[in-house]
Amino acid sequence: MVLDDASAEFHEFFERHYAELARLAYLLTGETDAADDLAADALVALWQRWDRLRQADHPLAYARGVVANLARGRIRSAVRERRRLALFWSRSPEKADGPDMAAVLDVRAALARLPFRKRTCVVLRHAFDLSEKDTAEALGISVGTVKSQTSKGMAELERILGARAAGDLVAGRRNR
Repeated sequence: MVLDDASAEFHEFFERHYAELARLAYLLTGETDAADDLAADALVALWQRWDRLRQADHPLAYARGVVANLARGRIRSAVRERRRLALFWSRSPEKADGPDMAAVLDVRAALARLPFRKRTCVVLRHAFDLSEKDTAEALGISVGTVKSQTSKGMAELERILGARAAGDLVAGRRNR
């Protein structure tokens, strides 16, 4: 099969960035299957606009933004579904207990507790080692917003995990 230039460029982009986009989706949603689906959906969206995007300075930043937006939509949908289920079950005579607070919080659980924008900034900055500028481009926000959301997100992680554990996460990432 002979590919034209645009198809070959997209195929190369796909091969180079699919795993990273799936990892981003996983870190944002915490769901392995959803991560693959979100990365694939994002790449389909990119393919549909590839003629314009291939001329852009940073198509990967655009792809990360698409993944983040798709993840946000999936999370919102899941939250709405949980609320519907909670409303349904709240009518039963037995109340469901809250989550087991004695359980040890791992990083995924701590990230899931952060608001979406803070979580996205922390993940892109610390898990993907993106610069503040690249993170801002991916999310379509200002560099100042990236700085403040990352700082606030890390402060919340320190509160949730403890200062030492959160510091170890960042230090461990820097040593790679």
